[in-house]
Amino acid sequence: MSAAIKLSSPATREFWEIPVLFEDEHLLALDKPSGLLLAPDHLAPERPSLMSLLHAGITAGKPWARERSLDYLSNAHRLDFETSGVILLAKNKPALVALADLFGTEKPLKKFVSLAWGCAPAKNFEVDAALAPHPLKIGEMRVNPKEGKKARTEFEVLERFSDWTLLRCFPLTERTHQIRVHLKHAGFPVVADELYGGKKLWLSRLKKDFHLKLGREERPLISRVALHAEELSLVHPVTNETVAIKSDWPKDLRVAVKYLRQYAAGFAPE
Repeated sequence: MSAAIKLSSPATREFWEIPVLFEDEHLLALDKPSGLLLAPDHLAPERPSLMSLLHAGITAGKPWARERSLDYLSNAHRLDFETSGVILLAKNKPALVALADLFGTEKPLKKFVSLAWGCAPAKNFEVDAALAPHPLKIGEMRVNPKEGKKARTEFEVLERFSDWTLLRCFPLTERTHQIRVHLKHAGFPVVADELYGGKKLWLSRLKKDFHLKLGREERPLISRVALHAEELSLVHPVTNETVAIKSDWPKDLRVAVKYLRQYAAGFAPE
């Protein structure tokens, strides 16, 4: 079978080649790019989404769907619009039901990597703070101990820089914007997460002798929410084998970390 699924949106004239990270007769794991919705957004129905494009491809009998004899696909969990990385899909309803039960138990281990503002002092820390939609700002979440749903995330510091921290994040529950809101709550907003107070990262801020060529406009090193779903480990709902699905860091995150190491005095935590 093909190692990537090709999708296109005639409405927006966009094209995606989505890498396949894992596949068997029950499950399909894809490497979702940043900037593509997972599911349709009722507030912006004109924007393409991964699931609507996949379903359209199945209906149209695209080669990737025909070679897999696909007539069903459903996502077992969620990823934000700007978050990249592992997304797991079920190829049939029994697999989806089993995955839903599994994800409800906090047993699947989800690992994210994030670049955040500020310097986390501890090697490991945890945020246990209930989350609820903001009463006035549509699409925004906030910590709300009284009315929010339970949310817990564990964090591990991978590397510290002068004004930034590279973190591995382990969400033990699945709430909208959970990692982003928990990091803001802890005082470390995610780089380029402007919804929650995270400013973009610019090379001109890092490099003292930075010069831009005449007529050029500087672009941020990373201009989207610096959050990537790098690994999903779970017990397969049918075979009972442990499956670990991994996604390489995207180019923008690798470049940002490279320049931070070069110009922002990064060091590994003890």
